[in-house]
Formats: sequence, structure tokens, C-alpha cells
Amino acid sequence: MIKTVGYGAQAATSKLERMEFERDDPKPNEVVIDVLFTGVCHSDIHQVKNEWKNTVYPCVPGHEIVGRVSRTGGEVTRFKEGDLVGVGCMIDSCRQCEPCESGEENYCEGPNGWLATYNGPMVPATEADNGENMYGRDNTFGGYSNIVVVPEDFVLAIPDGLDPKAAAPILCAGVTTWSPLNHWGVGKGDSVAIVGFGGLGHMALKLAAAIGAEVTVLTSTPEKIEEAKRMGAHAAFVETDKTSLTPLAGSFDLILSTVPDKHEVGTLLDLLKRDASLVVVGNLDVIDGVDNSKLAFHRQSVAGSLIGSIAETQDVLDFCASNGIAPDVEVIDIKDINDAFTRVENGEARYRYVIDMATLT
Repeated sequence: MIKTVGYGAQAATSKLERMEFERDDPKPNEVVIDVLFTGVCHSDIHQVKNEWKNTVYPCVPGHEIVGRVSRTGGEVTRFKEGDLVGVGCMIDSCRQCEPCESGEENYCEGPNGWLATYNGPMVPATEADNGENMYGRDNTFGGYSNIVVVPEDFVLAIPDGLDPKAAAPILCAGVTTWSPLNHWGVGKGDSVAIVGFGGLGHMALKLAAAIGAEVTVLTSTPEKIEEAKRMGAHAAFVETDKTSLTPLAGSFDLILSTVPDKHEVGTLLDLLKRDASLVVVGNLDVIDGVDNSKLAFHRQSVAGSLIGSIAETQDVLDFCASNGIAPDVEVIDIKDINDAFTRVENGEARYRYVIDMATLT
């Protein structure tokens, strides 16, 4: 067993506090990673506070992990001690269903879904399964810790040229926005709107602009208008200013909503071109304001997208390294994590907090 230190919550009303636990020694196909940096995702807050009603406690969050390999199992071939690597939202999947065999592990249809980096399987075992799931564990502890142990197939190579601390958010915020841009075929000259301009939104802007799309940002924060333009937006507007949005009717090939909370999207449908799509990646709640008559008369669609596959995650890491793209981050000490959660909830992050795990003692 590997003695491990992390920060976790014991209940939905608890603050994150230092805790000690043990991880299993690596299996033959697993990699032991000493964690250097971990990004703070809004999902971490949702999960810690049980806002999705599926949290397993204690909860040790963190699925934007960058570290160095310290040990490998005997069957590992892709990584060696000292390699700079990353771990995103998944650490295993059933590997047998059609999505897994097609390289889309993030849509695993196995009996327990994919195994999350923290909080265990996406589909918990039921009484019919005698309370046992295919992964043999009900909970997993994430990257708010000094060590993680992960199967090599779910470990990413951090390319040369990427700052390790800036690479961390790419493992979730990056791939969560890259995947729909890729799936919906966004290319040079396409018109894309990004709704919400936080951790996901600013990465979506940087990626779409680098692809060659003409990007418009719709934000609820007037102070972010100029920041969006500085990062490459062709235009930026306050989303609640309907007068400003009226001229944008029928303008966009794709609208990507990155808003992390329940969000009325009805007015956004007016901004889509015929045959265009509104893709929601920021929250898992019921989508309000969808008028099917608008969709039907313009052959539009409202869709969702869930993080991204391991291959897509490696692709976006490589793309960022090749194109000089990095998220805007603020590095914090682990002792400041509870304050950082509050600032994220208040929309004060610019644009992603990253924990320096060297401050964990």
C-alpha cells in the first residue's frame, strides 16, 4: 500500500481538509504518479457539495492532474520513471462496449460506465449486482493529493513546450470544449459563439480561434468583454443585453454553452443558422427554454457533449503545444482551496485556479 496525503470533504457541508489514506500498489499495467499541479474545476465544487446527488464521501476531488511518473508496473510500455504526464476525468472504462472499442471511453456503456478519477464509477452498483461493480471499488480519490495510481491507457503524455501548471486545465476544460469543436466539424471561417467566459469558455475561445473560426463571446460579465477580445474573440457581448444580440440572429454555425449552472437557452436558438447546433457542455441540468417549433422550422438541434475521449485529450494537448495555447491560470497553495471554491462560485476566477501540490505537506 502507498501512504497518501490529500484534501477531501467528509460531507456535503464540510470544508476540504487535509486527510491521509492509502492507495493500492500498482498493478502490472498501472503507473504511479507524483502529482505536481492539479486544476480546480467547477465540477469539483458540484461534486464536493453533492449538487449532482451522487457524491460518495469522503470526496477527494481533482481531475486535472499533471505529475511525474515515479514507478511503473511490469507490463507498462508507454511510460517510464521521470516522464511528465497527465490524468483527466477518467481512469478506466469497461473496454468492451461499442463506444470503448471505438475509442470513445467517455461514453462507456458498460454496466458501471467509466471509472471517474474521483467519486468512483459513473453508474454505481445496485442491489441486483449485490452491491459489487466491475471495478471492485465504490469510491476513488482524485488529484487533490500527492500521489495517484492509474492504468497506463488512461495516462496522457504532456508534450514538450507546455508549462506543466498550464497543462492541467487542458485535461478537462480543454478537452471538454475541444471535443464538440471536433465532433461538429468546426473549421476555418466557421462562425462560433461561446456562451460563458470562465474556465471552459476562455479555453473554447482560444481553441476555436486557433482552428480558424470567427468567434463571438457572450458573457454575463461586462468586465470580460475586453478580455475576450484580447484573447482572440472577433466580437463580445453581454448576453443579457438583448438589444445587442438582435443583429446576431441567424449568425452562428455552432453555439457552445459553457455556463456551469442551469441556464435558459431559448434566446440562443434565434442566433443559430439553419442546420446549426447549440451544444451544452457546462451543466447537467434540465435545459429550459427549448422551443421545438424553432428547431423544426430551421432544422436545428440542441445537443450535449461529455468531456472527451483519451485520444481527444492527447490531441488537444498536442494541439495546444503546437499552437502556443495555454489557459490563463492562477497558482494557489492547497491551504487556500476553500477560498478558491468560493471565488469560483462567485465568478471571480481569472480563469482557472491550479493548485501547486508542493504546498501539500
